[in-house]
Amino acid sequence: MEFIADFHIHSKFSRATSKDMDIRHLSEWAKIKGIKLMGTGDFTHHLWLEELKNNLEDCGNGLYQFNGVNFILTTEISSIYSKNGRGYRIHNIIVAPSFKSVDAINDTLSRVGNLASDGRPILGLDAAELARIVFDIDENCMVIPGHIWTPWFSLFGSMSGFDRIADCFEDQTEKIFALETGLSSDPAMNWRLSALDKFTLISNSDSHSPQKIGREANVFDCELDYMTIRDVLKTKDKKRFLYTIEFFPEEGKYHYDGHRLCQTRMSPQETKQNNGRCPKCNKPVTVGVMNRVEKLADRPIGFVPQNSIPYKNLIPLDEIIADVKGVGKASQAVEREYRACLSKFGTEFEILLKADKNTLIKNLPAKICEGIIRMREGRVNIKAGYDGEYGIIDIFSDKEKEEKSEKQLNLF
Repeated sequence: MEFIADFHIHSKFSRATSKDMDIRHLSEWAKIKGIKLMGTGDFTHHLWLEELKNNLEDCGNGLYQFNGVNFILTTEISSIYSKNGRGYRIHNIIVAPSFKSVDAINDTLSRVGNLASDGRPILGLDAAELARIVFDIDENCMVIPGHIWTPWFSLFGSMSGFDRIADCFEDQTEKIFALETGLSSDPAMNWRLSALDKFTLISNSDSHSPQKIGREANVFDCELDYMTIRDVLKTKDKKRFLYTIEFFPEEGKYHYDGHRLCQTRMSPQETKQNNGRCPKCNKPVTVGVMNRVEKLADRPIGFVPQNSIPYKNLIPLDEIIADVKGVGKASQAVEREYRACLSKFGTEFEILLKADKNTLIKNLPAKICEGIIRMREGRVNIKAGYDGEYGIIDIFSDKEKEEKSEKQLNLF
């Protein structure tokens, strides 16, 4: 069966997350979006784990269920440690097939650091040792490096990471078979590194609020079963892993280099010209994902490996509606239109991914329909994100928006 999965989210017990990041709201929004399988996030937190155990029904296949939505047991660990004379900060996603395995993992990690401090705990634990602990407890667990290019907390991060996966995971490297690309990179950027060819690239929302689940996700055509999904990821099976759903990577918070305090956005070429410093204050800029990819790449832009999993760049429906209306996506006008669109199609992904052009034209306002078609064709305008600031994405040009405003004024 074909289904959409979002493995990486956070609960209400993580810092800077919505109080609505609970099982009930997650299942409600999964149905709104059209997501069949959700990661639980944060299984290391004792209060969240208690909620999971009290609310989820065991499906008997490594997955769990609440109100018709499937869940897979996941968490994220922040490892901050020193190795060979320098500091590293790495985020890893752990996926487990049972509460028994989760309990054993939590018991061991609780001796390393305080798991109750945050839904995503910070541990002074080498990433290789974390992987060793997890695999020793249950070889069917998965350890997936998270958002691997993010500057401050990731495997390849410019400020905190490694140049090679083997340097990070040492003798555990062979047990790592999937990598999360993160919001600021897409598969095409990762394809430029031949060292990543053997890994399966996945994408997840890393959501801190229910409305943002599925902003990146994975589309499978296989049994809803833990071991089957693990096998699909391990073997990089293109027949069963159909494609990933991606941000336009420029919209991610760390795509370009820059200095947020000075509102300075810089391409890798501009950073090189300025010797890595902000032209306004002369302080070092935060080196983003695009620059880091350029540094490590051994292939040209546009290279596509033979065994690559396809992907589709999407813009969330509320952002499209907000762009059409010229208002913020949190406005009531956007909410009303969003719900009206859903009433015609059932789920957001049905609108963004599946409905054909003629069906869209028959059922949606013309401008929203035009926005969806442009998104599918990649005809968008983006000011790239940098140094923690999301990129600004526009489907309609400033000229088109001015013409719309003039038409509205003429009505009066």
